[in-house]
Amino acid sequence: MVKNAGPLIIIISGPSGVGKDAILNAMKKAGKPYFFAVTATTRPKRPGEIDGVDYRFIGKEEFERLIGNGGLLEWANVYGNFYGVPRKPIEDALGEGRDAIVKVDIQGTATIKHNAPEAISIFISPPSMEELRRRLVERKTESGTDLELRLKTAHEEMKALPSFDYVVVSQKDKIEKAILQIEAIIKAIKSR
Repeated sequence: MVKNAGPLIIIISGPSGVGKDAILNAMKKAGKPYFFAVTATTRPKRPGEIDGVDYRFIGKEEFERLIGNGGLLEWANVYGNFYGVPRKPIEDALGEGRDAIVKVDIQGTATIKHNAPEAISIFISPPSMEELRRRLVERKTESGTDLELRLKTAHEEMKALPSFDYVVVSQKDKIEKAILQIEAIIKAIKSR
């Protein structure tokens, strides 16, 4: 007999520039039935980003207030800016029976897995470190020093791969393949 699992927290993580946003944006555009958590951050908006869609851009004082009142599922200081996942929207989605997809960094994954061990973690991996470097250079959002810091961090983050439940390799121009793999993982878990 196949039983269906309740709503899941699905963590999507991986190095900067690997394609996490492209994958999640394609899932949203396709109308996938998931709740997509919007991370709060104190970093400045990049060109083309929309508040409340890409991130929830807030001041440091408001962020600290959320930390103080337990309003974040997890939070971290990354590259000198604060990032965190507001708790209430996730709880609301789960309460409605919807799976919640949360995009966080490696630190955030560990925190969520500690607080919610039933959460499913999926590491989005580049096909190679050379390909990751090319993607970061092409996106033109970091200077030379920041680029090198992100690549150094990516090398460290790759070491966390064995701690994840699943790995999906993000191939260039094959976003749909990554989405199908993520959905197959979710379906398999729900069919247990």
